[in-house]
Amino acid sequence: MASHKSALKAHRQSLKRRARNRIVKGHVRGAIKRTRAAIAAGDLTAAQTLLREAVSHLDRAAKKGVLHPNNAARRKSRLMKLLNRAAAGR
Repeated sequence: MASHKSALKAHRQSLKRRARNRIVKGHVRGAIKRTRAAIAAGDLTAAQTLLREAVSHLDRAAKKGVLHPNNAARRKSRLMKLLNRAAAGR
C-alpha cells in the first residue's frame, strides 16, 4: 500500500476513475449486446434504433478516454456491417 501523501491521493483518484470507467464500459457493453440481440432476432427497425444508441455510447466512451478512438470506430464498423448484412439477407 502507498505511504506517501501524494501516492495515497493518486490511489484514491485511480479508484474513482476505475469506478467511472466501469460504468461507461458497462453501458457500452449493454448497448452492443441489445443491438446484436435485435439483429439476431431479425427485428431490423429496433436494431437500427439500438445501433444509434450503441454508436452514441461508443462515441461518448471514446470522447471520455475510456476507449481508444480506434477501438470505438472498429466496434461501430462491425455493428454496422452486421446490420447491413442482415438487411441485405432479407
